[in-house]
Amino acid sequence: MSRHAFPPEEVAGVYRAIRERRDMRHFLPTPIEPAQLARFLDAAHRAPSVGLMQPWRFIRIADRGLRERIHAHVEEERLLTAVALEQRADDFMRLKVEGILGCAEVLVVGLMDEREPYVFGRRTMPQMDLASASCAIQNFWLAARAEGIGVGWVSLFDPQRVRSLCGMPPGSQPIAILCVGHVEAFYRAPMLEEEGWDRRRPLSGMLYEDSWGTAPDRA
Repeated sequence: MSRHAFPPEEVAGVYRAIRERRDMRHFLPTPIEPAQLARFLDAAHRAPSVGLMQPWRFIRIADRGLRERIHAHVEEERLLTAVALEQRADDFMRLKVEGILGCAEVLVVGLMDEREPYVFGRRTMPQMDLASASCAIQNFWLAARAEGIGVGWVSLFDPQRVRSLCGMPPGSQPIAILCVGHVEAFYRAPMLEEEGWDRRRPLSGMLYEDSWGTAPDRA
């Protein structure tokens, strides 16, 4: 083992948080301590970012009316998504896809405006700003799971509508609505697995060597 490794119990904790992280939809209304939320946000802000651009921005939704308007829009998008799913519409409508009204905290995560000057690492892949912000969300998620707090990432929304609802500037891009709060229990497996929507595929079918579709040589 590398001399730079954490102590074994800390290594186990990191892997446990990764393994037991869940996209939560069911929450308790118990408030979260401000210092706890601040720790999660600090963990998010320590994420890697291409060219150190730090494109993430967080909007805490404190106004109940605004939270309800965001929820109403997500519900509109849920119905439109059901229509787009055609044969699977009924299965989809049986799923609980968000916990906006029941969780302790709601955060809108967005990409900052005026991202064009950040060329380092983005000349051919401008979407790396989104990849960087996704790392920040994952940090937030894992920190919350380690402290026993649930997080759900909601993506059923029209970015232009959420941008307007939250007063975000032109050029910014909302990418997530995060539901954050205490839970009765974490799902034993991802909820969509438990509900039969899909299943986790084995890593062996997603690992190639040298060229796409070529399985690693295990000789």
